[in-house]
Amino acid sequence: MAVYTPERSDRDPAPVREVLDRARAEGRSALTAPESRVLAEAYGIPVPGEALARTAEEAAALATGLGLPVAAKIVSPDILHKTDAGGVEIGLNSAEEVAAAFERITANARAHDPDARIDGVQVQQMVQGGLEVLVGATTDPTFGKVVVFGLGGVLVEVLKDVSFRLAPVSREEALAQVADIRAAEVLDGVRGAEAVDRGALADLLVRLSELVTDFPEIAEADLNPVFASASGAIAADLRFVLDFAPAEGPRKFGREEILASMERIFKPRSIAVIGASNEAGKIGNSVIRNIVDGGYEGAIHPVNPKSAEVNGLPSYKSIADVPGEVDVAVFAIPARFVAGALEEAGRKGVAGAILIPSGFAETGEQELQDEVLAVARRHGVRILGPNIYGYYYTPQKLSATFCTPYDVAGGTALTSQSGGIGMAILGYSRSTRTGVSAIVGVGNKADIDEDDLLTFFGQDEHTNAVAMHLEDLKDGRAFVAAAREVVPKKPVVVLKAGRTSAGARAAGSHTGALAGDDKVYDDILRQAGVVRAPGLTELLEYGRALPVMPAPRGENIVIITGAGGSGVLLSDAVVDNGMSLYEIPPDLDEAFRAFIPPFGAAGNPVDITGGEPPSTYEKTIRLGLEDPRVHSLVLGYWHTIVTPPLVFADVVIDVVGKARAAGIDKPVVASLSGDTEVEAASRKLFEHGIVAYPYTTEMPVKVLGAKYRWARAAGLL
Repeated sequence: MAVYTPERSDRDPAPVREVLDRARAEGRSALTAPESRVLAEAYGIPVPGEALARTAEEAAALATGLGLPVAAKIVSPDILHKTDAGGVEIGLNSAEEVAAAFERITANARAHDPDARIDGVQVQQMVQGGLEVLVGATTDPTFGKVVVFGLGGVLVEVLKDVSFRLAPVSREEALAQVADIRAAEVLDGVRGAEAVDRGALADLLVRLSELVTDFPEIAEADLNPVFASASGAIAADLRFVLDFAPAEGPRKFGREEILASMERIFKPRSIAVIGASNEAGKIGNSVIRNIVDGGYEGAIHPVNPKSAEVNGLPSYKSIADVPGEVDVAVFAIPARFVAGALEEAGRKGVAGAILIPSGFAETGEQELQDEVLAVARRHGVRILGPNIYGYYYTPQKLSATFCTPYDVAGGTALTSQSGGIGMAILGYSRSTRTGVSAIVGVGNKADIDEDDLLTFFGQDEHTNAVAMHLEDLKDGRAFVAAAREVVPKKPVVVLKAGRTSAGARAAGSHTGALAGDDKVYDDILRQAGVVRAPGLTELLEYGRALPVMPAPRGENIVIITGAGGSGVLLSDAVVDNGMSLYEIPPDLDEAFRAFIPPFGAAGNPVDITGGEPPSTYEKTIRLGLEDPRVHSLVLGYWHTIVTPPLVFADVVIDVVGKARAAGIDKPVVASLSGDTEVEAASRKLFEHGIVAYPYTTEMPVKVLGAKYRWARAAGLL
């Protein structure tokens, strides 16, 4: 079979440009099969031998020249789904069959759409054998150009077993994408079938991703089916959907622009509170009191035209009357007055406007929000909000919020799109004494969004982990770019709300329809190295625990437990969270056995049994820490009178502390089961940098798994 398979050096954009310009001039939103072939050949996408026939006689002659059997497909710019129009016949084994098929296909097409332009019938070599897969691309509203891979034919519609990556992809990313589908084992051959060439599939993804990146007017691309075999991959059917008037994306800011504004917002020398009030119960009263009571040491300027003094501070009728520069203006006035006050703040040279008021896009007042944003853009002011609770930045003792101040400084930056989730973050942080660098509400995200914040926190010396709740991303590509910068240095955790699909959007191809659900977010966030939290509890726990835990240096995990039952549950949790139990070698097994009773069990988990004294815990944990082949420890504690909970905590703190002093710092997590004393023991362990939880075998291992996912993404493993 003659298949066009050029080297990458043969990539030629010129013929693609010519085809797309002609389609634009004709007002078409799709390409014909011969035009699609031009695109494929220009970018090295293998296709079968084929030719266009305009008569039945010409079709028969072409089939003989190409080599039988062949397929015949209608060629019409007005008929996108050829099969639905009765425009496809396959397995034609003689010239006579081809000629008859030509007549049937053209008649079916005219009956399907009498006004359709019929260019002829494509006669194509039949691809013999191989596994059917889908390779495609689509334009996602959040992430832009995305490539898709999955099982092909009807299976793609039934199973929806697909994987997504941001385009363009590298060959390494493409190989990972191919391996990411649930049925990837099928690619390696089952029941005697031959394994397919995964490298050829990866090359196909790379080439298609480059094509749609180079030509953004290609809205969707469908190579389905692609026949994959041990000798390569060939696209038997091509479909390209075009969009010459894409929606305009959000304004993009450069890194230096973002940091210049964020530095002034998070480290302001002076703050004005527009709408500051002496009246208890008013948001303006809570904001000014919290900034003062929180200990902020910069200049604080209340703005209230009706009061000469607010909260013991001189008040000004307008921000224009405030002496000196103002870095941040916090707005605590009704929505309808914000644009006018922001105009004054912009003329004052304010860097950041913190818009607490609601009553904007979230209530249908999009025009009002757009007006405010236009004012901000005119003056170079960045907006946080509107419709937010404010923000905290503990290094500056800054609580610019109507909620209560929070002063437990630490390394976690937490953000939320929802005010209610923000309150949960604040309450959880307070109850667990979680050290935070920042807590930030983003609300409607008229301007500042997650990628701006991630850019700042990525280089912030006070932040060593970022945890974000979001319902959407305004600019998925900007977020991915920021995450790729941050992840090698510190973990980024995301709780993405809205995981369930409300139904695939209407689309002109299989690929477009498949891109309508949460799988796109899941795959691309993982591609960026982001750790995804399945729920609010995990977001909060990952945010609290990941900065405490050292990075693992290897994949070998050992469980040491005082209860066989918890050992089984912990083992399941390790596997469920993408990690593996270390197969303990004989010499280490023998060393563990020297410390446990004869009725205990070495191996992995190491079951020391419940009646052992503190010294047994100390010796086995120390052995696990000191052996360089063990990379992480999971401890399962069972409440006994021989080793009470707080005694267990003290033993673990002591042995881990001595190991750290000797330069051994491995992840250690603990699950404590027992009476209520295990709560105090868990808190004490956490305070000493040992992640511990009472009453659960799942959570400590989930946290460890999150740390492992980050370490892999950061290139540490």
